[in-house]
Amino acid sequence: MAALTSKSDRYNLIAIGAGAAGLVTSYIAAAVKAKVALIERQKMGGDCLYTGCVPSKALIKTARIVSDIKNHRRYGIKSASCEIDFAEVMARVHDVIKEIEPHDSVERYTKLGVECINGEAEVIDPHTVRVGGRTLTTRNIVLAIGAEPIVPGIPGMDKIKPLTSENLWELKTLPKRLIVLGGGPIGCEMTQAFARLGSKVTQVEMSPRLLAKEDDDVAALIAARFKSEGVRVLTGAKASSVSTEGGVKKLICDTATGKESIEFDEILVAVGRRARTTGWDFKKLGIELNANGTIKVDDYMCANPNSGGNIYACGDAAGPYQFTHAASHQAWYCAVNALFKPLKRFKVDYRVLPWVTFTDPEVAQVGHNEQTAKALGIPYEVTKYGIDDLDRAIADSEAHGQVKVLTVPGKDRIIGVNIVSHNAGELIAEYVAAMKHGFGMNKILGTIHSYPTWVEANKYAAGNWKKAHAPEAALKYLAKFHAWRR
Repeated sequence: MAALTSKSDRYNLIAIGAGAAGLVTSYIAAAVKAKVALIERQKMGGDCLYTGCVPSKALIKTARIVSDIKNHRRYGIKSASCEIDFAEVMARVHDVIKEIEPHDSVERYTKLGVECINGEAEVIDPHTVRVGGRTLTTRNIVLAIGAEPIVPGIPGMDKIKPLTSENLWELKTLPKRLIVLGGGPIGCEMTQAFARLGSKVTQVEMSPRLLAKEDDDVAALIAARFKSEGVRVLTGAKASSVSTEGGVKKLICDTATGKESIEFDEILVAVGRRARTTGWDFKKLGIELNANGTIKVDDYMCANPNSGGNIYACGDAAGPYQFTHAASHQAWYCAVNALFKPLKRFKVDYRVLPWVTFTDPEVAQVGHNEQTAKALGIPYEVTKYGIDDLDRAIADSEAHGQVKVLTVPGKDRIIGVNIVSHNAGELIAEYVAAMKHGFGMNKILGTIHSYPTWVEANKYAAGNWKKAHAPEAALKYLAKFHAWRR
């Protein structure tokens, strides 16, 4: 074991966890020439690379191609078919992971100036971390320890091996009958993907509708699409037990009309994720947990502001958002605030944080929707543009969905946008920029958008806003002026 006084084991910052939050924290620290160590007990890249964003989007792409082939007549193709080899589909998913792995690798981060250490980290005190027989001392610690899927204690669930976002990617055979438990983003994405690949999917959600954080009209569009693709959507249903009779697995649900039994081959549990904060002695570090198990942080992402102020937390372990880009956003504040306090500190800013649910059509959101604006008593105006009017959408046979923009009453300042559309995740970027940099609907309308493109939907939404705010008195005067000139 190296001596505590050894300069080789003394750091400006130690990040624990090499998912998105830890990777970005350590990268920023190294970029400003701090001595930084990144400790990971498993593989660099974390959940996003191995069990989250990357594999799910790879699977969704294959499912989308299958859907296009099945709907070949829509594109004027008389005959087309496909034979799915699910094992090969999953092999491609893992090939995609392998191709992206170097972006998060030990080799890359070592070249960037980060010391990467594989092992289980033990935080001894706010300035000491033990790992792999070494005792490291540091000015600052960043906890980027991630989250894991929640498996509810439903009677009988422990007798089977349910699928979660962690073990789903080990499947080699397509389930004939799949239950997806949960109607949030992960549940919805996987529901549609597996249905398109050929599973008979029943989606079970306890709430009255899917995508509870979205507005009613948005959730209705997605539910209607699922039903049109053969998914059975069962909302207002509480899973009460799992049983196996004669080798047949069944989920028993309590519904408004009584109990219902649903047979299945596999069940995917997608009811949420909890921070990986069990097994830590946070009390000795001056760290508190929130009611949901996430690490309590202040406005500067500090987890122990009342006892040293040198331990920070970011990513899924801190919440409140469980997105890779949110983790990266928080990581900047952790690194900069840790390394430059007391010279300079920055309050974390979530005002313009977008997110996307990668169903088909996609659902993209930034700022407030009607649901959150009403809950907070924020006055707003709504402008909508139907994607069925967009030339490019019609040309692509994807003419469904909408752009919905919330603005300050009587003004063009944007306070929130929701888009349900093919490529919604790309379309939202213009609104993110508008909200971040303070330009509104007038400037979006005055910006040239290439024709025919999907992003023209933003311009037409701005045009609808302009029509609703046309200066009627001035227009009447202009009508008289032009009549006089005739």
